[in-house]
Amino acid sequence: MLGPRRDGQQSGMVYTGQDPAGPADRGGNAQPAEVSARIPFQQPDAESPDHRDECRICSAVRDHDEWNAIERGETPLQRADRAYGEILQEVRVAQTGVQILFAFLLALAFQARFADITNFQRHVYAVTLMLCAAATALLIAPAAFHRVVYRRRLKLHLVHAATRLALSGLVLLMLSLVSAVLLILDVVFGAGPAVIMASGTFGWFFMWWFVVPAWSRIRHAGADDISPQEAE
Repeated sequence: MLGPRRDGQQSGMVYTGQDPAGPADRGGNAQPAEVSARIPFQQPDAESPDHRDECRICSAVRDHDEWNAIERGETPLQRADRAYGEILQEVRVAQTGVQILFAFLLALAFQARFADITNFQRHVYAVTLMLCAAATALLIAPAAFHRVVYRRRLKLHLVHAATRLALSGLVLLMLSLVSAVLLILDVVFGAGPAVIMASGTFGWFFMWWFVVPAWSRIRHAGADDISPQEAE
């Protein structure tokens, strides 16, 4: 009769039909030989992964992993690392401009002629300074976000958040640059010409930073088009 063992195998007493003691030792007290019959433990069939509980970000990324693995030979984690590195490179370019502008605005308030500016110029200066500070915070935020979620296996969420932070920082940087142009032109030419030229500056930045990339994406969009934060 077979019985369970601690290691998941089966053992028991079986009769082999021969007396292992030999003919000379046969007698009434002969005992049957004990043999361990090992039956391999059968694992349950592996089930296919269930993606129903995936978050929206992970699901969108998974749809692009197969194409990326074929074309670039990258795993999903390698692609996330590359995407985050590219975002940091882009943010460094924007940070140079916002840091120079921020330093200029901070020093401007301590100039001798600053007390002679009009109320309109003072308000424009305050708005420009706040926009520049907000842009600086958003452009540095991806680095802080990475440090907070470090070693939590949240790289996909980090890439998604860093993309939105970088885009929001670029918008605020554009507004702060336009506001700074308005302030300087108001001092040089007056309010009327300054508003017109600042409006043209806004249109110029908006066209090259957002309209042209969006138009290019729409023009070349295919059936497998994905969101911009996952295309990197």
